[in-house]
Amino acid sequence: MVSKERWEMLEGSFTLTSMPKCAIFYLEGPVGVDLLIDSVVVSCSDVEHCEIRKRDVILKFSGSENEGIVGASLKIKQIDNGFAFGACISRSNIENEDFVDFFLKNFNWAVFGNELKWYHTELQQGKFNYKDADELLDFCHKHGKQTRGHCVFWEVEDAIQPWVRSLDSNDLMVAVQNRIRGLLSRYRGKFRHYDVNNEMLHGSFYQDRLGTDIRAYMFREAHQLDPSAILFVNDYNVEDGCDSKSTPEKYIQQILDLQEQGAPIGGIGIQGHISHPVGEIICDALDKLAILDLPIWFTELDVSAENEYIRADDLEVILREAFAHPAVEGILLWGFWELFTCRDHSHLVDAEGNINEAGKRYLALRQEWLSHADGNIDTQGEFRFSGYHGTYTVDIATASKSISRSFIVDKGDSPLVLTIDE
Repeated sequence: MVSKERWEMLEGSFTLTSMPKCAIFYLEGPVGVDLLIDSVVVSCSDVEHCEIRKRDVILKFSGSENEGIVGASLKIKQIDNGFAFGACISRSNIENEDFVDFFLKNFNWAVFGNELKWYHTELQQGKFNYKDADELLDFCHKHGKQTRGHCVFWEVEDAIQPWVRSLDSNDLMVAVQNRIRGLLSRYRGKFRHYDVNNEMLHGSFYQDRLGTDIRAYMFREAHQLDPSAILFVNDYNVEDGCDSKSTPEKYIQQILDLQEQGAPIGGIGIQGHISHPVGEIICDALDKLAILDLPIWFTELDVSAENEYIRADDLEVILREAFAHPAVEGILLWGFWELFTCRDHSHLVDAEGNINEAGKRYLALRQEWLSHADGNIDTQGEFRFSGYHGTYTVDIATASKSISRSFIVDKGDSPLVLTIDE
């Protein structure tokens, strides 16, 4: 398309439920506008491989009885993947034993649905409710789950409580300062991430009232209050090519502008509320964002389709694209239990605890992305394998005894050499 004397690329996606003999594409624009098409490329997205998540490992076995270790059989089992797989939880969820059981078994990160948002912690001015967030945080820490802080502010006016919207600019600035200082001082060091000002591509409440520097100020202040936390931008419709407000190019420019103002942005949040995902378009968006050299997280992923088999296929598309991309470091689902998702037909488990096809697909992928190996220790006292990053156990059986050890395979380009003592 020609716009302002330059060529531009238009992208779109579609899903075929059956393979046609031929397809005809129609392009149309506003009335009175002529379109000149230079070229059209139609391509099919397929499954990406995930070697970037693996590392070659050399286990060296040593000890006083080294001769007895040669030829011994061993079994290696991966306990958890080092990649972040998380889910949204709420205070009421942790009273449900079945919910808790599924969450603890299948996720290693958590984000709170509403309990940390300003309209929850201070619905009425000066009346604070941190009880729900405190209890969720205690639950996560008790079970060894990492947590994201969502969110300090929300730029969309409809998501802001009435008393905040009614403030004049001076009082609003005081309220903003009190909010950020109160929240981050209270939870200093307890949340690994914060979404500092949610959906800045789709709202401008604080910027309109407090000036263009307010967004960068929020990041600078948050970093000063909790230097250990990684500070994220977070927005929706960035990855699917369907929203002119939130193209990857606009997201990149917003991040660059904030960085120029001194905002210490540490990560890029892609919410991922998506229907009919197309792998190539998602990958293209991730490639564009990756030029910023910041970690990318899918922070609120859900895939909506009434047919649970289609939902499973769509979920697999986006999970594979995310897991295969080197810039992506984590995926959090915005709910998995029926009645506790923000979109209909996006759950993995129904209200009675039955796992549907989308849930089965998620679990199958989690198993696919775990490595296992077995064999015998060679004459050099070594065993080699390639495995996904994460936590492992190794069980060795010699003629005289059994040995069990655990180890971690972290990221790295060169082979990881680990010494296993008897």
